[in-house]
Amino acid sequence: MKFIINKEIFDKVDDMFVGVVVARGIDNSKEYPNITKMLDDSIKIAEENFLEKKVKEDPLIIPYRDAFLKLGINPNKFQCSVEAMFTRISKGKQLPHINPLVDLNNAISLKYTLPMGTHDLSKSDLDIEMRLANDDDTFIPMGSDEVEKPDIGEVVYAVGNEVRTRRWTWRQSREGMIDDQTSYVFFPIDGFKGFNDDKVLEAVKELEKVLKDEFKCETVSGFVDKDNQEFEWDL
Repeated sequence: MKFIINKEIFDKVDDMFVGVVVARGIDNSKEYPNITKMLDDSIKIAEENFLEKKVKEDPLIIPYRDAFLKLGINPNKFQCSVEAMFTRISKGKQLPHINPLVDLNNAISLKYTLPMGTHDLSKSDLDIEMRLANDDDTFIPMGSDEVEKPDIGEVVYAVGNEVRTRRWTWRQSREGMIDDQTSYVFFPIDGFKGFNDDKVLEAVKELEKVLKDEFKCETVSGFVDKDNQEFEWDL
């Protein structure tokens, strides 16, 4: 299987740098106290740093808003995932615990100020692509049965014509949703070369270690950038 970023994305954001972690053999139905604590610690630090502050003005968030503009996405209307979490926390709202894999995703995302996704890979053996949406693509939001049609040219994560994430890092679909039966997952960690690619690689390293230590699962990791536009694994 491969993760591929289409050349048209790099034509718009040439410093795109996406870390990748893939894990297989996970039991997501149990409790993992260390992961619960990781998320609680990340939330506490986020509260200290962002409570009653304007998240969109933070130097670590601004490059994502700028990239959204380059990709034709209004960042005031559609926030990247990590900005949305920090904004929620800044307003004094609780960030819920959902399940171990999602909690781990959110803990790492908050700790490193990096947008991340967690996708169930068990439902398809097709490659995952970051590309521009076309007329054949469909998207089903979480908690809904209604099928949406992404805007043509919108940046998406997709498996075949099934869109897993709309507007780059904005909203994930029901089809890739993580639940207690999920055992095979793909994590993209989005950053920019020359700005925070070092943080992306640190996040990849920590995420992979926690996955191995807590879930006792197999993992592979890598990255995709302008000079390496796909990452392939056999797991």
